[in-house]
Amino acid sequence: MIEEARRRAYLTAMQVVSWLPRSVLPFAAPSRAELLQPLPEPEPPVVAPPVAAAAPATVREEAPAPRPSIEVPRPAVSMPKPMIKAEPAATEAEETPAPTRTTPVPPPRFALQLLRAGDCALLVELPTGESFQSRDPAYLLLKDLLRAAGLPDSPQQVGDGSPIHWPLLSRGNLDQGPDAARDYVQGVLAGQLESQPCACLWLIGLPAVRFAGEGDAESFNRELTIDGLGPAWALPGLELLMDEPERKRELWQAMRRVMQRWKPSI
Repeated sequence: MIEEARRRAYLTAMQVVSWLPRSVLPFAAPSRAELLQPLPEPEPPVVAPPVAAAAPATVREEAPAPRPSIEVPRPAVSMPKPMIKAEPAATEAEETPAPTRTTPVPPPRFALQLLRAGDCALLVELPTGESFQSRDPAYLLLKDLLRAAGLPDSPQQVGDGSPIHWPLLSRGNLDQGPDAARDYVQGVLAGQLESQPCACLWLIGLPAVRFAGEGDAESFNRELTIDGLGPAWALPGLELLMDEPERKRELWQAMRRVMQRWKPSI
C-alpha cells in the first residue's frame, strides 16, 4: 500500500483536495482523524545574510628594511657603434636604374650569288632568293653594267653555283647573328678566291656590302679594302637601281674611276 503522505501528494498534484469514501469499506481499518487533516505547507527556506568581510587588521606588519646594495666593479664594456641608417643606400638603389633585359637580335636574311666576269668576281644580291634566270630584269641590268665596264656580259657561276643563303638553319641554338653571317660570307669568298684570284671584287647590293665588305649604304660607289680578299667596289642593289634610275649617273662616274683595276689602259 502507498503510504498516506505520498498518496496525498499524488492527489494534490491531480488537484484533488481530499478524498473520502462514500461508505465504509468492508474489512477496512478505521480511519484516523489526524490523517484527514491537510498537510502543513512547507516553510520557505531562510536565507542567511551575507557575512560582512572581515575588517582589515589595524596593525600591519612592518616591511623589513632594505639591505644595503654592494657595488661590484664590472669590466668596462665598449658601447656599440650607432647603426648607419639605410636611407642613403635605399636612395642610391632607387636612383640606380634596373638592368634592362637585352632582346635577342633576329638573324639577317639574304641570298647572294658569286659570279665571275673576266678578271672580276661579282658577289650579287639575289632579289628573289633564287639564282638568276636569263630573262630576269635584274640579270639583264647586270649584263648592261658588265658591258659598260668592258667585261664579258655572260658571267659564269663559281664553284657549284649554289647561292649563299642566310640563315643556315631555320631553328636551333646556333649563333646566326650579323657577326656569324659576316664570318661565313667572308670565309666562303676567301675559299673561292684563293684558288682563282681576281683584280677587283664587285659587291652588288647592301647585304653583299655589309657582310663581305663590312660597309653600309654610305659605302655605295666607293672602293673598299677587305683583309684577306683584296680590293672591292661597293654598288647599289640591282632592284634599287631599277627603282631609282637617278643612281645610275653616280654609278657610272664611280665606274670610270675604278675601271683602271681591271683595265689599266683606261
